[in-house]
Amino acid sequence: MGPAIAERLARLNVTRPVDLLFLLPQRYEDRTQLAPLGSLRPGRRVVVEGDIALADVSYRRRRSLLVRLTDGTGQLTLRFFHFSRAQQQNLVVGARVRCYGEVRPGPLGPEMVHPEYRVLAANMDVPLEDRLTPVYPTVEGLTQFRLRDLTKQALDRLLPQLSDVLAGAAVGELANDLAADVVGGLSLPLPSLADALQYVHRPPSGADLGLLSAGMHPCQRRLALEELLAHHLALRLIRDRARTEVAIPLPAAAAGAMRLRKRFLDSLGFELTKGQRDALADIDADLANGCPMMRLVQGDVGCGKTVVAAAAALLAVAHGQQVAIMAPTELLAKQHRDSFSRWLQPLGISMAWLSGSLKSGARQQCYAAIADGSAQVIVGTHALFQEGLHYHNLALVIVDEQHRFGVHQRLKLMDKGAGGEGASSLKPHQLVMTATPSPRTLAMTLYADLDSSVIRELPPGREPVATVALPDRRRPEVVARVRAACRAGARVYWVCPLIEESEYLESEAAEPTAAALAEALPDIRVGLVHGRMTAADKDRVMGAFTTGKLQLLVATTVIEVGVDVPEASLMIIENAERLGLSQLHQLRGRVGRGRTTSTCLLLYRSPLAPIARARLDVLRSTNDGFVVAQRDLELRGPGEVLGTRQTGLMQLRVADLVRDADLMPLVQKLAVQMGDRVAGKKVSALTSDLSVAGIELMNRWTGTASRFGDV
Repeated sequence: MGPAIAERLARLNVTRPVDLLFLLPQRYEDRTQLAPLGSLRPGRRVVVEGDIALADVSYRRRRSLLVRLTDGTGQLTLRFFHFSRAQQQNLVVGARVRCYGEVRPGPLGPEMVHPEYRVLAANMDVPLEDRLTPVYPTVEGLTQFRLRDLTKQALDRLLPQLSDVLAGAAVGELANDLAADVVGGLSLPLPSLADALQYVHRPPSGADLGLLSAGMHPCQRRLALEELLAHHLALRLIRDRARTEVAIPLPAAAAGAMRLRKRFLDSLGFELTKGQRDALADIDADLANGCPMMRLVQGDVGCGKTVVAAAAALLAVAHGQQVAIMAPTELLAKQHRDSFSRWLQPLGISMAWLSGSLKSGARQQCYAAIADGSAQVIVGTHALFQEGLHYHNLALVIVDEQHRFGVHQRLKLMDKGAGGEGASSLKPHQLVMTATPSPRTLAMTLYADLDSSVIRELPPGREPVATVALPDRRRPEVVARVRAACRAGARVYWVCPLIEESEYLESEAAEPTAAALAEALPDIRVGLVHGRMTAADKDRVMGAFTTGKLQLLVATTVIEVGVDVPEASLMIIENAERLGLSQLHQLRGRVGRGRTTSTCLLLYRSPLAPIARARLDVLRSTNDGFVVAQRDLELRGPGEVLGTRQTGLMQLRVADLVRDADLMPLVQKLAVQMGDRVAGKKVSALTSDLSVAGIELMNRWTGTASRFGDV
């Protein structure tokens, strides 16, 4: 192939010929049967064949080439809005054409718009496809035809040479050690890697499209096992390598650290919960070591993770070191900036703020303060790990909402440790927080590089949020309740899924809702915040709501995280049936943060689909985020469990973290065996079949092996 095609393939992470084998189809088309023109129905994608009875350029409304096919059973119009002179010369009356495309209703009967087609030579008998046709992910300038040709070459030339890491007795022996209900639908013995790739790229004509679409064919499950293993092994090696690196010990028992910690805790005005104390004890034990801490703190919204993080940050400061606190959005980062400033500045600790929206002069001042060490605690967004930023002595990194960052983004920040950047520098300790509790099977995959602490209790005085689901026809009652709440001194959120009205979605929009509420409640001060506003405008509105200048805040889901207004005690969520469980739970967590009993009203549009009703029932029945996460998994909604907003998650090609969660016990066992072998540890004879192990797997599926150096 030429350099242009190679460059386009690189955008699909295909940089070696073997990578083509692991560029897997997104879906399949059945082109193995010919459909008579008289049998066509709108919405079907079919292969048809016929003779051209009419070919003409029409200038009505829009210039287009119209070609009419007939086959004796009916007729079909092919419509081309973009066409060349060569196409006109080929598509002439009397020519025989085979086409594939979606049938649509048209003014002259059924039609296909821009179908794939082939002009057949006279008396030429061209056989139909004998396999399902794969449809690959692609980029502009790279056609499906070219991708199919390249993957066919790769299958023919490279498949026989491909090492099958999971072949042999070891995998079967490990799998058989696990209960059948744990391994789930994985067929044993496993299909070979070559058979699995051949099948997934070129399924035979009798293949079960439903099974393939669901990702549950044994060959797909075989590949999913290998892909999950590659990602899990990569994360495990990150953790194991971190344990061989050197960090600055930060013992909590040091006199200065104990005094500073006591001053901080005394200033809070409340006692830490048992969960907070236990998590802090785990962190203190890790920080006292000379190898980098890599710890995850999972806790529900409002459980007090940020206070624990602040107590950990004080240890680094007490030992004369810097702390970086990174959040995925400017709104959440500013919330942390305000919280940490409120707690730490009275203790004489200097803070710095760094985000992508800073003006050039302010950014350079901030860079200078970070470089000379005068900034002790630095809060910001992705800007914290940009090139050109040098820390004086970074010893602790705190990352909030970890799932929104990729592992490599965290590693970049880790490379900015005390002593300068480079392989020989000291590595900072790493504390990761998430308010999105994960069911155990997901956490095993997502956080394999991290030790884990869980905070389950809420601080004393926090009341559970009462959650009620109401049909949207009762909106007037809800507006009256908002009026009463605001007059009583409360503050209220009204959340809408959209910013503006849409002709495609039946959802309430924030802008018209804010206008309607302002008109219906003339004595209530109404504000509006959404993602398209500038950071300054969002800050102004949120500041007015926080101080009470605004009583009712109409917002999109931009307030899902990073908003802490204890006086807010009522939330209304429009079109709640359209949102996922985790997102609804996160939004609900914006109320119930003070001493007042709080309520969340879920407005829905009737009739409710069964899955939507089940979601709302979960929210009504529990405030426990861990229960919500588990029920989310049971409802089989990967879009809700993981969320499309969680952009830092591993990018999987064939595996699905929800669907394939039952493979994780086997993945963990294999990762231990292979990881030990790669690390050069003494292992049992069982691993002899796995000795080729992880490096090829990681290169094959994640491209991360080079990150670990010579292993």
